[in-house]
Amino acid sequence: MNKKVLVVMVGFLAAANLCPAAEEAVVPAAVSEKEVSQVKEAVKSFKVYTDRQTSDNHYAPSGWMGDVADIKINDQSTDNPHSGTTAIQFTYSAKKSQGQGWAGVYWQNPANNWGSKKGGFDLTGMTKLSFWARGQKGGEIIQKVKVGGIKGVYPDTAEIESGPIELTDSWQEYTINLVDKDLSYISGGFSWVATADQNSEGAVFFLDDIKFEADVSIKAAKKEAQKMPFYVFADRRSVGNHFIPSGWMGDYGDIKIDTGWKDNPYMGDTCVKITYSGKNSQGARWAGMYWQNPPNNWGSIDGGYDLSSAGKVTFWARGESGGERIEEFKIGGIMGEFSDTDIASVGPVILTKEWQQYSIDLKGKDISYISGGFCWATNVDVNPEGATFYLDEIKYE
Repeated sequence: MNKKVLVVMVGFLAAANLCPAAEEAVVPAAVSEKEVSQVKEAVKSFKVYTDRQTSDNHYAPSGWMGDVADIKINDQSTDNPHSGTTAIQFTYSAKKSQGQGWAGVYWQNPANNWGSKKGGFDLTGMTKLSFWARGQKGGEIIQKVKVGGIKGVYPDTAEIESGPIELTDSWQEYTINLVDKDLSYISGGFSWVATADQNSEGAVFFLDDIKFEADVSIKAAKKEAQKMPFYVFADRRSVGNHFIPSGWMGDYGDIKIDTGWKDNPYMGDTCVKITYSGKNSQGARWAGMYWQNPPNNWGSIDGGYDLSSAGKVTFWARGESGGERIEEFKIGGIMGEFSDTDIASVGPVILTKEWQQYSIDLKGKDISYISGGFCWATNVDVNPEGATFYLDEIKYE
């Protein structure tokens, strides 16, 4: 290639790397067919992270969420990067430092932008976000990854999530389908969330080569009914757990939960232990808990599942002493901008000391969108001394 053409190419590639949309490039006529292909490829991707301090990085991992003190980041790890010289290493201790039981990080533009600043990029034309990930040991679980979702004065125009993901100790590529999504303004370029339930011993994992791509072969994702059985809770570390016990209600100060209780589970290694003191801490005289997707979603986020293939919800329960009364076990009922499509319940239920299976009938119910996957509620009037009870194998089938 002669010097004149080389100068043209360098200038054009520099401009292309700053272009957030997947637009067709106007290529100088003197450039060869091979070089034309290389230039077009340059504008078909938009990098979130390639290597530390490269000009290709367009977002900053500044939006720490949940138990923020449980997170450590090394954005220049040289421990076996997928490509280049560095990868990002995250260490999640799962110590619940802020009492949330989960933690995550958003890549934002500008840094620390939760929608209060005008930033973001027009990513129109991009059809997927791809990234590479591996765990230090394998078995680490990322509950979800997401593009967009920043609210505020300058909200993102889309919110798309995927997960859960169980990592291996080798690099694997993962993608989020963005076809037909409004990507005209995205300030939350990428995020991940992990929970203490699924990573009871913590997790160390690595991310690399995070980028948006204009891949014309990708087709729009169809929101199909989930296959049965569909678990709310199987075991503490199960990648099949699809909801989080985050929606504490009423006298929430009266509740303690251990999702890794190992003494006499019905099946597997663990069950859920719930202790309700009945002390009327918030003056409500009742308490309850929702398993939600995503965590703390009271209808403000599009996070539900199509569970229309299910005919019932089954679960196993027992009381510590026997005689504990749960007024209601329920699915659905979350209201808001993204409301659940129906509600179904069973109760009251008087528990025994032995494991018993219970069922919530879903026949005739519209459960095509459920973000409130499971719920229980009780009160001090029927449990004046409080109640300790256990749950296991909560699933749609």
